[in-house]
Amino acid sequence: MPKAVRAPKSPAPSVDPVLADLLKVKEATLKNGLKVRLLPNRDAPVVSLYLFYRVGSRNERPGITGISHLFEHMMFNGAKKYGPKEFDRVLESRGGRSNAYTSNDLTVYHEDFAADALEKVLDLEADRMRSLTISDDSLASEREVVKEERRLRVDNDIVGLMDEELNPLVYRAHPYRWPVIGWMADIENITREDCEAYFRTYYAPNNAALYLVGDFDPKQALKQIEAAFGDIPAQDAPEAVIDAEPPQRGPRRSVIRYPAQAPSLMLGYRGPPARDADTLTLDVLQYILSVGEGSRLVRALVHEQELAVSLAMDWTWRFDPGTLLFLLELKPDSDPEKVEAALLEQLELVARKGVTTRELTKAKNMLQAHLLRELSTNSGRAHALGQYEVFFGSWKKGLTLPGAYGAITASQVRDAARRYLDPNLRSVVTLVPDPKAQV
Repeated sequence: MPKAVRAPKSPAPSVDPVLADLLKVKEATLKNGLKVRLLPNRDAPVVSLYLFYRVGSRNERPGITGISHLFEHMMFNGAKKYGPKEFDRVLESRGGRSNAYTSNDLTVYHEDFAADALEKVLDLEADRMRSLTISDDSLASEREVVKEERRLRVDNDIVGLMDEELNPLVYRAHPYRWPVIGWMADIENITREDCEAYFRTYYAPNNAALYLVGDFDPKQALKQIEAAFGDIPAQDAPEAVIDAEPPQRGPRRSVIRYPAQAPSLMLGYRGPPARDADTLTLDVLQYILSVGEGSRLVRALVHEQELAVSLAMDWTWRFDPGTLLFLLELKPDSDPEKVEAALLEQLELVARKGVTTRELTKAKNMLQAHLLRELSTNSGRAHALGQYEVFFGSWKKGLTLPGAYGAITASQVRDAARRYLDPNLRSVVTLVPDPKAQV
């Protein structure tokens, strides 16, 4: 029997020449495990700081769902050196601004500020990493804020309701099944002791990465970072999250009755984790199917067949297998079953016949333009490079993305559609208008 011949590996994508300037990132890791990434940019006297904590709703458990998002709020309530409400007051007095977000996998804090405020901003961030104030009063206050946010974004929002209904269909075992904002009963019952244990475990320097982009001297900035963060003790590594998700063996369905003006549809398919080779191919597929008025699904279902008022697809990088999600807002007289059938017909067409050269080229161009736009600002660079490192293992991987997207073929897109958009592996939530339904 002749020996099998292994196909040669494709060469690894190289750093795009347009992004070569970003290779000037200086890397360091403090003795306590804090990763530091510094990228000087002297074009203007401003700086952006992003602090990534590797913790999100994925790290929670029943009983404390929502604690990651709750903590995002708690982190602005004062620490040992800077008291309640001082963080924003001090930052804004130096021309800065701050924000934060929580996802399934991460909690991220970021600031934009004048270059001469760098040392002060580092002191602010280190203060709350070292000695955040966790009191019954601050917990009670932020608990009420988060409960109101949940009412606004989930309980009284059609998309929020449907998303919360879809997740436990797509995931039966994985922590992605519960909402990032948490279940209301859990939010109401999270204790100060829960918060203290959570803070010690996840808000440790060895579970964080600091990205700094802007007008500074890297050597001096590193000394300032070491002075601010160097004495914060490392903690034991958090427990690994086990992906015990069983295979899906058929379509899953749920119906929501809600006093809406028109029906809606949400479909989900489980995709790969971020580091899987198919992830970038699905990025391209997302742009082909749903980004822009000329995208395939928007053109077919919204403009030509006039079955939906709007259509969106969401595909987001995650540590573990993520979700390919489709949301369709229908007309008041639309039949959800008919619209679902029309959507499945379009997805089956891609899986069977693939995509056109024009569609592929357009999607690649749009993706590359989006990537370059994000990397054109200090804040965008800090955020993008941090995301690349968190999800791909190295910020340098992001600098190869233009070439990686450019190398994706039509057959790869077709094969990915076949693998991940199998109609037997869909999960479907239908929202049916019902004026008598409880809100």
